[in-house]
Amino acid sequence: MSQMTTFKRFLPILMCRTIRFIIYPGFQLLDVAGPVAAFESANEIVGSSYKIELASLDGGSVNSSSGLALATKRLTNCPLLNEMGDTLVTVGGHGINEASHNAELLRLLKYQALRVSRMASICSGTFLYAAAGLLHGKTVTTHWKRSNDFQRRFPEVQLESDKIYINDGNFWSSAGITAGIDLALALIATDLGEQVARQSARQLVVYYRRPGGQSQYSALLELSKPQGRFADLLDFVRSNLHKSLSVEDLAAYVCMSARHFARVFVVETGSTPAKAVERLRIEAAISALENGVPMQRVVKQCGFGSTETLRRACLRLRGMPPSALRRS
Repeated sequence: MSQMTTFKRFLPILMCRTIRFIIYPGFQLLDVAGPVAAFESANEIVGSSYKIELASLDGGSVNSSSGLALATKRLTNCPLLNEMGDTLVTVGGHGINEASHNAELLRLLKYQALRVSRMASICSGTFLYAAAGLLHGKTVTTHWKRSNDFQRRFPEVQLESDKIYINDGNFWSSAGITAGIDLALALIATDLGEQVARQSARQLVVYYRRPGGQSQYSALLELSKPQGRFADLLDFVRSNLHKSLSVEDLAAYVCMSARHFARVFVVETGSTPAKAVERLRIEAAISALENGVPMQRVVKQCGFGSTETLRRACLRLRGMPPSALRRS
């Protein structure tokens, strides 16, 4: 008897929950496909755990931002979801601006959300709930590129823009785009247990699971502009974190005087050279710790002088020591 069959034999018979995705023209395909694959995987482990539906304002075929289309039900033809376990999900995409100003779509979204036990958003899908007035007093996240726009439009919503996903009461929100898979696995763990979620992650060949508090984006990407003069330098820093990387070293790499380099670097990146190097060291160290690299090796590879220096850096950035990061 296979391991999977043995695993299934000892699972309880559970209720079937509907997961209804609301999409619109210009939605991001992976915001739908990633979570759907996770729920499908859970169904293969615990049969009929989830019924997946795609709905839109007008129904029929809806084009994603890539041009590929998905077939949907008309929202007015969809019954209210069950308050005992169903989930209403909105997704992000290039079409979110137009969708979040569509009064009819927002009215139907609010109607659908009246009795549902759980709401969720992926990427900029948070804009739909916020525009419908459903997020007052909630703490949410969204794709980091949309954060400034979100805060400007919805100051009454508490936004934490550097989180993979957040759960606040009956509302779950996640960053884009693959973070939707992290959110789906977290929902599966809540519904069916950690063992099922872990098995689903293995089937999808993804890590189980990034903690919700993990940073959305790389400090390297945040500091570096694609055409900026220091893009190559920051790549050099990332590849040489074990070295001292003084201001003089960095200035020499770009053939500038140390004083002129330090001044121009701040203008270009918004950070001092020393602070940029520190951020990149911490980012690399946390990634290594979360993937099980021994602490002494992390200290050496990332250029920390001692384990105590690394510990203080982890506490400052993540609020937890290296040992806790490694366990997570």
